[in-house]
Amino acid sequence: MGAVSTRAVLRYETWTLQPDREPDAEPTTYAMQCAVDSETSPSSEDFVEPQNWVLRHCGQHPSHHTYREIITRPWRTWRRS
Repeated sequence: MGAVSTRAVLRYETWTLQPDREPDAEPTTYAMQCAVDSETSPSSEDFVEPQNWVLRHCGQHPSHHTYREIITRPWRTWRRS
């Protein structure tokens, strides 16, 4: 039996990344999180629902003044030609 050699072929490619706007893409969703107690609103495709949650939450907890917006946006990659 002869000597065994390993051979590798490398190919460098350029990839692109962008928000997925294809018709079958997952929807962008929004939620809000209270920065005081970390309670989080339900996610929604419509920002009005998390915004209403914030207004109810701060009404129930008058000392909770700071919130985080959580956006889940689908992204896609592909190889450039």
